[in-house]
Amino acid sequence: MLKIFSVKKVPRLRWSSSTPYNMRPKLLTFFYLNLGLVLFGLGESILIASGAGVSPWTVLAQGISGKTGWSIGFVTMIVSFAILVLWIPLRQKPGMGTILNALIIAFMIDFSLVLLPYPETLSWQLIQAAIGVLVVGLASGIYLTANLGAGPRDGLMTGLQAKTGMPIATIRIGIEVTVVSIGWYLGGVVGVGTLFFAFGIGPCVAIGILFVRRFL
Repeated sequence: MLKIFSVKKVPRLRWSSSTPYNMRPKLLTFFYLNLGLVLFGLGESILIASGAGVSPWTVLAQGISGKTGWSIGFVTMIVSFAILVLWIPLRQKPGMGTILNALIIAFMIDFSLVLLPYPETLSWQLIQAAIGVLVVGLASGIYLTANLGAGPRDGLMTGLQAKTGMPIATIRIGIEVTVVSIGWYLGGVVGVGTLFFAFGIGPCVAIGILFVRRFL
């Protein structure tokens, strides 16, 4: 258990790109990047379909949408640009993975939501929500090790980790709790699944990194 909180950086593995700005990566590197992003979108869909609550960033989007009248999709795009602005003082730069992150995850959510079960009992809703968070964490471990550029939110996480030296799990928990608190204050809907994500995604990302490093 303590090993989860010992993870302080994304490891370089045999398929990792030598630079996150590589526009002609090895086929294996490109494969793991896309595998991670597909699983990430699937995990988000599993959480949404559980009916137990959405991720903290969606809560934030709901809150801002309710205050401005803008659509949640448009708010999500604005939030993503705002996060990329925060990358500047953290010395983070977007790469191929940053762009594919937005495209593939959005496609997978739309594609898989119509295929997933929508449980009606609370126990199955909670189980499905927990599975969704775990899948997102594993997916993060896979796509981040490709080293082709993090998504906006993961780039914020790794940038803050590099600046502070704190464990990735601790940084991610801090980000998610902050975001969901602001979203709830603005009127976003918080469910049990939201709390699962806020407190569980940091450790799950660390588990994903440990899994990839050991077994892949």
